Amino acid sequence: MYPEPARHAPVEGAVEVHQPTPLAPAVMASAPMVAVPSVASIVLPDGRVVTGYAINPAQPEPLAAKPPVSRAAVNVALGGVGFLAVCGGLLLLTTFITALTALITQLITLAAVIFGGWIAVQIFGTTGRHSGGTTVNIRKAVIKRSHFHG
Repeated sequence: MYPEPARHAPVEGAVEVHQPTPLAPAVMASAPMVAVPSVASIVLPDGRVVTGYAINPAQPEPLAAKPPVSRAAVNVALGGVGFLAVCGGLLLLTTFITALTALITQLITLAAVIFGGWIAVQIFGTTGRHSGGTTVNIRKAVIKRSHFHG
């Protein structure tokens, strides 16, 4: 299949490597193209010629590029950010409820003070002066048999 490599005179203590040109395979219309590995011939110091295929060292499968941060760490971080956002919202909600409660309490207190002041003015404000009502002075009255004589 391959041509016989040329024999050379051996050189003492040297190893010669020959790279013969492989024959191009015949192109067939229906056959797929197959890569043919290179053939190497080595002349040993004792004159023997060894011919064979070059063995390429097995290359490990390239590892998938890992991101600098794992997905689990990113998910935990995003969960923490979401939790903090919810806690912040709850804190604002409780602050709002507390402020609203204080406002309602102050409004009730203000209404009680104003209404109480109005009642106090109504009660204690008319003692020294008359406020346009009917004044009845009773001096000496004699009551006999359910009749009033004045």
